[in-house]
Amino acid sequence: MPTDAKSQHPRILIVTPEITYLPQGMGNMTQRMSAKAGGLADVSASLVSALFELGADVHVALPNYRRMFQGDVFDLHEKELRKYHEVLPDSNIHLAEDRIFYYREQVYSDHSEESLRIALVFQREVINHIIPQVRPDLIHCNDWMTSLIPAMARRRGIKCLFTVHNIHTRQVSLARIEESGIDAAEFWMNLYFTSPPQNYHHARSQVPVDLLTSGIFASHYINTVSPRFLWEIVEGWHEVVPSSVREELRQKYHAGCSAGILNAPDSSYQPSTDPSLVRNYTADDVIAGKAANKLVLQRELQLKQDPDAAVFFWPSRLDPVQKGPQLLTDILHEIVSDYWNRSLQVVVVANGPHQHWFDKIVSAFDLHDRVAVVNFDERLSRLAYAGSDFMLMPSLFEPCGLPQMTAPLYGSLPVVHATGGLYDTIKPIDAEDSTGNGFRFEHYGTGGLRWAIDRAMEFHALPTAIRGRELARVMRESAREFSHHEVARRYIAIYEEMLDRPLVERQSGESLAHGESAG
Repeated sequence: MPTDAKSQHPRILIVTPEITYLPQGMGNMTQRMSAKAGGLADVSASLVSALFELGADVHVALPNYRRMFQGDVFDLHEKELRKYHEVLPDSNIHLAEDRIFYYREQVYSDHSEESLRIALVFQREVINHIIPQVRPDLIHCNDWMTSLIPAMARRRGIKCLFTVHNIHTRQVSLARIEESGIDAAEFWMNLYFTSPPQNYHHARSQVPVDLLTSGIFASHYINTVSPRFLWEIVEGWHEVVPSSVREELRQKYHAGCSAGILNAPDSSYQPSTDPSLVRNYTADDVIAGKAANKLVLQRELQLKQDPDAAVFFWPSRLDPVQKGPQLLTDILHEIVSDYWNRSLQVVVVANGPHQHWFDKIVSAFDLHDRVAVVNFDERLSRLAYAGSDFMLMPSLFEPCGLPQMTAPLYGSLPVVHATGGLYDTIKPIDAEDSTGNGFRFEHYGTGGLRWAIDRAMEFHALPTAIRGRELARVMRESAREFSHHEVARRYIAIYEEMLDRPLVERQSGESLAHGESAG
């Protein structure tokens, strides 16, 4: 049950299936606790750290990925392992214990049935053991893997924030949920079923639960990971969004119980310190720094070595359903030919079902010294951010996106479709007024992408001094805007609004977090 004394700091429990790090003060194993699959891990880590540094009573629940967490410690004798675990119950880290987590080498399974089983076991441990131990005032859940918890929280009178990072959902029977060890009979009426059940027994045997929709339906407040994507769903965009998810998001939106909060890139993406670069640089020496990295990138990928070449970088998975690589392949030969004398080059560091079309075009037109297509590699991807002039991301839809926020940190200007998080983060650049940070096209299609690439090439033709000035400005502005500190500040503001009280006592006039206002 929640704490009653208003004088006590409210207790926050963040439930997440992945995280990158935890503050050292939360326990002696925190710096070994890294289990990351995507942006959720970074957001969870930064949020926990910001709350901890603020002095809030923050707790985190996550699976005990023993192999991933312990690394070389995993090989220690079992007696020694127990010594590491003994400190954790006294800290604010709460590990869901089950053998299904212990020996995993990645957060999510490639098999649908196993993913569902992992999610149910995790929630069983959180509901049955961690929540009774923590007694939180507010629970923050993330995506369909934690979507049963808001229904339980509502039944027990605990406030719950639910973050929708992705629109993927799963359906499962109430009987399957209960067979996993979760007493859903307690809160079944707060779940979202695919059709109205007549009663509990009818629901249990005949009507599946929609997991993501249940999380949205039962939570007190929801947020997506970009304001624009929330608006697009409410307005009926994107057929890929399940109708039940759309309707429940609309209900929360019109009730004033929703927000959009952008994620931020991993804090290690800094050209001044990134070890993957052959030359580190800052906004002060961006032109020289990028030229040095470009030559090494070209040499490694066997492209024509030319520091003045306009290099376009594709960092996202080659998924034609969402990411739009077919827009690029449709015009690939055309843009390389039209800008042949200016040595336009394309670098693709990504995997996906559309990769073979790039390979076919490169081979058919002998573009090997102008177009490079290689499988994803972390070091090479970072080098490409530094060595490229522009970053391509023409997604059909984008709940948030991270490459378009990472690229400007390295002085690589994004070329994006105006949707979701891309719309929120990229503004058309205007070198005369020194505003904007990239190139944005409104109408999804090859014509829109070609138009934006042409605008990018116009920018590339500007005098070096002007380009250098604008890239330096974009790098500095991006470092301020695309930060995990800003993300955490916005989540903290929602927590305090939901609880109707501050997370910690502050002096009169003191701002929300680390000296910043709620905005």
